[in-house]
Amino acid sequence: MNDRYDAGHSGDADDQYQLVGYDEYGRPVYQQVPQQQPHQQPYDPYAQQPQQPQQGYGYDPYAGQYPAQGYDPYDTGQQNPVPSYDPYGGAQGGAPAAPYDPYGQAATSAQQPRVAEQTAYIPQQAGPAETEEPGGRARPEAAERDYHTGQFSFVEEPDGDSEDVIDWLNFTENRTERREEAKRRARSRLVALVVVLALVAVGGVGYLWYAGKLPGLSSSSGSGTGTGTSAAAQNRDVIVVHLHNTKGGGTSTALLVDNTTTKQGTTVLLPNSLALTDDDGTTTTLAKSVEDDGSSGTRDAIDTVLGTQIQGTWRLDTPYLQNLVDLVGNIDVDTNTDVPDPAAKKKGTAPLVNKGKDQTLSGKTAVAYATYRAAGEAQNAQLERFGQVMQAVLRKLSSDAGAATTTVQTLAQILDPSLTDKDLGTFLAKLADLAKGGDYKTALLPVQADGTLSAQASDSVVKDVLGGTAKSPDKDAAVRVSVQNASGVKDNTEKARVVLLNGGFTFLEGGTASGTQATSKVVYADAADKENATEVAKTLGLPTSAVSKGRTTSNANVSVVLGQNYDPSS
Repeated sequence: MNDRYDAGHSGDADDQYQLVGYDEYGRPVYQQVPQQQPHQQPYDPYAQQPQQPQQGYGYDPYAGQYPAQGYDPYDTGQQNPVPSYDPYGGAQGGAPAAPYDPYGQAATSAQQPRVAEQTAYIPQQAGPAETEEPGGRARPEAAERDYHTGQFSFVEEPDGDSEDVIDWLNFTENRTERREEAKRRARSRLVALVVVLALVAVGGVGYLWYAGKLPGLSSSSGSGTGTGTSAAAQNRDVIVVHLHNTKGGGTSTALLVDNTTTKQGTTVLLPNSLALTDDDGTTTTLAKSVEDDGSSGTRDAIDTVLGTQIQGTWRLDTPYLQNLVDLVGNIDVDTNTDVPDPAAKKKGTAPLVNKGKDQTLSGKTAVAYATYRAAGEAQNAQLERFGQVMQAVLRKLSSDAGAATTTVQTLAQILDPSLTDKDLGTFLAKLADLAKGGDYKTALLPVQADGTLSAQASDSVVKDVLGGTAKSPDKDAAVRVSVQNASGVKDNTEKARVVLLNGGFTFLEGGTASGTQATSKVVYADAADKENATEVAKTLGLPTSAVSKGRTTSNANVSVVLGQNYDPSS
């Protein structure tokens, strides 16, 4: 066998061995450097060695530096020699270790010459495989032996910069990841912002569409208010209110409308000249119907003309309006005219109501403004002032149904049987809430000179606001005759009314003239009504000479002025 040497066993190991590689465990493998020994005899491992005086027996022919007893290597009767070295380390300080005898006997013979080209290995390293057979012949497997790089393991020498490189790579990787994460967060925020803005836009458009405030959607689309529900299908609560002027006379009528579908409140002002149809089929005016037919008859007549469904009638006399304004704590109105004080006896007295914006009106001044009509002024002007007062009252009224009901009960009115205090209070509270929120308006019903409704009225008010269909009395159904009493006898008006109705004509109240006239007159404006005017004169017992062409009242085909020569018995 070859001996195994550790480089530390010899002080001149650097001069005797050289590094030739590493084994599969990463340990270095050394090879002995050939040395010239001029006086050394050639070594024959098979030659008989001379006997020398030695202690013990046997020696290792390959362990030249450790003497042992002589023996015959080919003597099969003896054991193979064991290398005499300490496997756990040699002598300290680089000195040669004492010979080691595996059988307990120390060797004292001189050192044998070493074999040239012998390979040394580190301790615990397996010896080289035999490449030759006895006799010098090479083993067959030696020629086939091949070494691969995978059989060697190289130990990487520590580098002081390796940790710095690793730290730099980690820093670069972390910074790249942070940048990518920041980009992902930015994209997520952008997507979320776009989604939120889209939802807000859709919600805003939906609200405007529902509230009827979306541009481009008008009543012409068939909805009436810009909503998805048609005007006719929308739900409305309607109450008619009649203001009776207990001092000056006359009435003013308006419809209070609560559209629960569109959340819109409206006061629709109805002119007194509006043509209605009585229960007997005769044509009359709104003012005359309120005075003669009362609440029930007028409500039905309005429903017929406008195509509405009125739930109740609220008769509001001027004293109750005054109390109502005082109960809500006065009102603010943009007045459009000065209202003189009726109690003033001297000229130049300050007006009771001043013209201007945000004028605070008490109950007394509110009634004066709502009923004021200047000389020569149309009745619609006074009607619009009444509408202003009503809307201002609703803005000051409580939006709570219970509180509003208490206010109504405090008035101590005698209401129409179809309308209770609770119903009226709840209805007014809803309108008050709309008026405070700005969802309330006032509209005047356009009426033509003859009292009928125009196409404009049908589209703007009747259809859109009321959701009805205009059905004015047919002009050809009956001849409308307006009668003014100038005979000085009050009963002549009623007697003429009965005669005309029995004759198939429609009677229209023309009032009482300020003075008397001696002769009666029958006037027609259209040539087509000349024959009708002649028939009216005959029906009243007047001569045909009383018939003439002239100017008639706005809603009548024929106008009659009863003079002192009128005899109801004729």
